[in-house]
Amino acid sequence: MGHHVLCTRAGFGAAKHLASQGYSVTLLDGSPNPGGLSTGWRTEQGRAVEAGVKGFWYQYHNIFALVRELGIPWPFTDWTTSGFWSPRGLTTEAPVFSRQQQYPTLLGQFVHTFPLFRSIPLADRLTMLPLLYSILDYDRSPASYEQYDKMSAWDLFQRYGVSRRLFEDFLRPLLLVGLFAPAEELSAAVMIGTLYFYALAHQNDFDVCWCKGSVSERIFLPLVDFIRKQGGKIVGGQLVTDVAIDATAGTANGVYTSTKEGKKTYYAADAVIFAVGVTGMKKLISTCPALGARPEFRGIMNLKGLDVISTRIWLDQSLPTRFPANVLAGFEPGVGGTYFNLTELQDEYKSEAGTVIAADFYHSNTLMPLSDHEIVSKVKANLVQCEPSFRTAKVVDSAVLRFPNAVTHFSPGSYTSRPLQRTSFGNVFMAGDWVKGLNHGANGLSQERAYITGLTAANLVMGGLSHGVPAVIIPVEEDEKHVLAAKEANQAVQGFLEALPLPFGRL
Repeated sequence: MGHHVLCTRAGFGAAKHLASQGYSVTLLDGSPNPGGLSTGWRTEQGRAVEAGVKGFWYQYHNIFALVRELGIPWPFTDWTTSGFWSPRGLTTEAPVFSRQQQYPTLLGQFVHTFPLFRSIPLADRLTMLPLLYSILDYDRSPASYEQYDKMSAWDLFQRYGVSRRLFEDFLRPLLLVGLFAPAEELSAAVMIGTLYFYALAHQNDFDVCWCKGSVSERIFLPLVDFIRKQGGKIVGGQLVTDVAIDATAGTANGVYTSTKEGKKTYYAADAVIFAVGVTGMKKLISTCPALGARPEFRGIMNLKGLDVISTRIWLDQSLPTRFPANVLAGFEPGVGGTYFNLTELQDEYKSEAGTVIAADFYHSNTLMPLSDHEIVSKVKANLVQCEPSFRTAKVVDSAVLRFPNAVTHFSPGSYTSRPLQRTSFGNVFMAGDWVKGLNHGANGLSQERAYITGLTAANLVMGGLSHGVPAVIIPVEEDEKHVLAAKEANQAVQGFLEALPLPFGRL
């Protein structure tokens, strides 16, 4: 083996490609079960439990390509419909857009959802139209992006006159389950980018499928097996606590790790990729003086994480749900919610005598102190409100998993504190959906983006060590012509206005 590269925690995309290019790769994780939020478990009764149910969206071309490369049985369902619920009942539903007549984007979404909104009048829905201008404007320049980033999504909705009804019944829950935080606490720039990537750039973008079993078992373990067959090593129970720096060269020589029992180990490296979440990175920075001395790493200390609760309940009756995937609005103040009928989505439960439901809570700060029993009771009560036939069903087994500060909080103004992939250390790189500077898809929570940043980090390593063929990254589908033309027109107009002297130019 040649050059030795160390990856941390969730750097499996980087590890895979580097191992395939002949690098000696070691992936280190403090958890005995490496993989971050992709990790899965089984109960004592052998029932699968995961850190939340993960959707795989229409534009996840690189993840779908990875699965094909692994040569495993196709692990995904077909595209599914989704229901959006409030305590008053069904608000709307999302169809499978790729099965509908194709229209230019925005028109297609409007036509195909027009008859599906049950409780939001057309007049309220039309208040979304002025907001669409922000799609054309928010990223026309780095300065424009930072301006939108400093604004909250709530402030942006108010500025463009979005109605209270549309916000409370549709946009608020959409953001709570998409970015795990309320609009008042979200960057407007990240919100716009997320909505555009997942729902507005093309008619079919909101189509989503699900894993037909545990993501860990169906996708993650085959990926681990692929890395090991290429000579890569994956070592659990090794928490990275410090980085050895060559002060003269300005590079990392390796990292120090510690086990749960306190045993320390040094791993030498020619390059290091930190693929860890905000909370884990902050812990490392706090114990590593070499990182804490650099402004780019100190800036990470400004960032925060959000709490998530994942549950799974087994019911004694076999009962259908109206939709396999569901979004909840207004059931818990300030908390996003979803529930999924795993009996319909996952193969191992199709012959289950009862019904298996997965339910997740996002921005779950206020629920974290509750007992498992209290949380399961809330899941059951919410489920009954949407699906009255579940009222007589009894919970025969359950699992509750709490993940404090587990996902990135893309708060207003956080962009300036987010790191680039290339750090000021010549051979240290970052990966994860929270890094900035990568122009690919949603600039926020995204499995696709997290995977791509791993491939990009691998390419940066190979460029620095002058060995290997770069990973091929499938680009996001281009903007449609009418959107691109509108962006170019806005760019020209705003450029002209900004060139004017005050008071005519923009402030």
